[in-house]
Amino acid sequence: MASVMEDPTLERHFKGHRDAVTCADFNPNRKQLASGSVDKNVMIWNLAPKARAFRFVGHQDVITGVQFCPSGNLVASSSKDRTVRLWTPSINVQFGESTVFKAHTAAVRSVAFSHDGQRLVTASDDKSVKVWSIHRQCFIYSLNQHTNWVRCARFSPDGRIIASCGDDRTVRLWDTSTKHCINCLTDCGGSATFVDFNSSGTCIAASGADSSLKIWDLRTNKLIQHYQVHSAGINSFSFHPSNNYVITGSSDSTIKILDLLEGRLIYTLHGHKGAVITVAFSRAGDLFASGGADSQVLLWRTNFDSKSYQDVLRQHSRRSTPDLPPHLSDIHPRGPHLHHPQPTAIQVYHLSNGLTACKVANSRLEGWIEGESASRADLTAGNDTKAERRARKGRREEEVEEIGQTHPLEVLSDHPSVNSILRHIVQQLDILTQTISVLEERLTLTEDKLKECLSHQSQIVKDLRASRESYFPPLAIRH
Repeated sequence: MASVMEDPTLERHFKGHRDAVTCADFNPNRKQLASGSVDKNVMIWNLAPKARAFRFVGHQDVITGVQFCPSGNLVASSSKDRTVRLWTPSINVQFGESTVFKAHTAAVRSVAFSHDGQRLVTASDDKSVKVWSIHRQCFIYSLNQHTNWVRCARFSPDGRIIASCGDDRTVRLWDTSTKHCINCLTDCGGSATFVDFNSSGTCIAASGADSSLKIWDLRTNKLIQHYQVHSAGINSFSFHPSNNYVITGSSDSTIKILDLLEGRLIYTLHGHKGAVITVAFSRAGDLFASGGADSQVLLWRTNFDSKSYQDVLRQHSRRSTPDLPPHLSDIHPRGPHLHHPQPTAIQVYHLSNGLTACKVANSRLEGWIEGESASRADLTAGNDTKAERRARKGRREEEVEEIGQTHPLEVLSDHPSVNSILRHIVQQLDILTQTISVLEERLTLTEDKLKECLSHQSQIVKDLRASRESYFPPLAIRH
């Protein structure tokens, strides 16, 4: 068995969203991770230890897409509120004020920058794909041949092609110079949920609500790989920068890692409770993130990409199995998550037109609030009763506990509650159950190998007898 350090490991988890996490993207500077949620907020997580996080408030409906520009100094977000917003991922610029594009006449499902950072492409339920100028902050042109909702659109690395997909079960390729549809791939078995190019721009992949992932070679326009490894729809996927791997996130609650050169599944990752809605590799490929219906953002270290590819193949030739899950290569986080609470302060900033800042230090609340809303202004009222102040303080502590990057079993008190102890026991039992499942599978595999050996041995004995009889035929007895 190979060392566990060669497998993907769960590094941290970020808990601040109040509803399902729908999208995520790494800053090219490798210092930040952005995520969007059904809670209408965009969060910017700083990857450095003890660093503060930013919450951007402004969208009026579910966030559907988020992406950093290539330079890392802007974040674009799309929403069901029919708009796209551009944010500066820093507390230093106007406290989260954003530029708004009134983009479509229906929900905007995705947003993506061109690789030169000059343009945006958006996809919408109004059946259109639109391209926008970042510098001039205006609409440029629209692509309009889809016959149903468009779920996703992406630029090719060289910016010459746009790929889009949607509920009309097609993937369309558009020439950005002529604005014409140059190809329509109809091999999708169901609604196409996500589309993207590999880093070299030679291949395109699309995922489907039918749980399939399909990859086409753009040089031949041929379908070259078709994966059916999930038991529910695939919501998102991401190419590793080497183009050797793809990660997929599915409504079956798992993340899977596919080896594209070998054409097979090599890892199944467990960490989310409920659907995995978004997955994304970092630009260097050493990290990847996942977000799900459990409102959490998980940060994983890739690990396997640090070894030579031939070493990885040799490792997985010993470990992979075509059997149904659990695989020997299933990864279950130790405990609920591999996150260690920081004993020092964690700061979370809420950014809108004003600033709300809260600070957690050594499990005690030290808060200060600046804002324009009445709910925040009433905190300064001088005629409150002690009971009201205590109630507000309790609410603030609950909110900060939810936002802080804390272990799910840790509470803001010195004595753990009975509920937390019971949750811990249940989680340990889950781990034991998973371990037993893996041991049972290994025992089954051993039994199968033993049966195979006995069968081979029996066949060898039969062959020996047959060969002996051919050399020494029985003597005929005459009467």
